[in-house]
Amino acid sequence: MEQLKINHAAVWVSVVLMFVLGFLWFGMLFGEQWMELVGLDMETVEANPPGAMIWISNTVATIISVYTLAWLFTKINVGSALQGAMTGLAIGFAFVFLSHMIGGLFSQAPYALAWINGGHDMVALAISGAVLGAWRKYD
Repeated sequence: MEQLKINHAAVWVSVVLMFVLGFLWFGMLFGEQWMELVGLDMETVEANPPGAMIWISNTVATIISVYTLAWLFTKINVGSALQGAMTGLAIGFAFVFLSHMIGGLFSQAPYALAWINGGHDMVALAISGAVLGAWRKYD
């Protein structure tokens, strides 16, 4: 029986797609609402631009997340794009979105913020899951 392995090319494509989604999600799609919900405005952002550390941390976290998802897929034998997308979506909902929601409720953040942040993570994991599920690699 063939053993499913991590497809490193699929992981890196997924990482790039997660960054593209992030730029779209927190830019054109929900950028204004997100900034309002977290109490930021463009003047403040332009006066205090994020340093390199935020981008380095984001990149490392994204790579670790996608490699962990790829590793998990080898253990549960995800065999298609649809199965990968649904698994990524379920993981995103159960472990990420709900954490955003509960953390936001306790910190008294606006409820819509959980939907923007958690929604991004669910969609990102579903897309990564679809790529990893479709682009499998075997021993």
